[in-house]
Amino acid sequence: MKNKSNIKWILQITVLSIVISVVFTLVSTEALAGAGYFLSFLLLTLFVFIGIFFDIVGVAVTSAVEAPFHSMASHKEKGAVEAIKLIKNAEKVSSICNDVVGDISGIVSGTTSSIIVAMLVNDFTLNNVILQLIMSGIVSGLTIGGKAIGKTYAMRKSTFVVLTAGKFIAFFNKIKIRKRK
Repeated sequence: MKNKSNIKWILQITVLSIVISVVFTLVSTEALAGAGYFLSFLLLTLFVFIGIFFDIVGVAVTSAVEAPFHSMASHKEKGAVEAIKLIKNAEKVSSICNDVVGDISGIVSGTTSSIIVAMLVNDFTLNNVILQLIMSGIVSGLTIGGKAIGKTYAMRKSTFVVLTAGKFIAFFNKIKIRKRK
């Protein structure tokens, strides 16, 4: 039975990866079509920060201790019940946050930086190779450095991060319930 469950999870995560990748790429492509440099760099920064943010959540969920959230839930702390669910599903949550969203953000930020380089080369007749190396280095450095800082923060403040994620989920669950009525 465990094997069937694992295969189902793999299929679900694969489909989710495809959907998120298509959405990120579509947003990036549409936003960059005819966009200026400011908007292009803003979008690139957004993709880098999405990767860092989800990496923080993924690490925090795997390093958080469940016990404090039971106390919070008994005191009706918003997001505590959702935080418990996140921790109980830490393996899957971490996979989605770190592998799916994090990796896709990295890929899309790389694509976005390539589009920006193409724009710069076209507008200013700059050296494509050198500009691509510089842009790739900056984006990689910011992503890796941001994730390194984020991992340290996530491990030290895992309770806060997971509770915040739980509150975020609770907020959207509340909106979803209101729309059904």
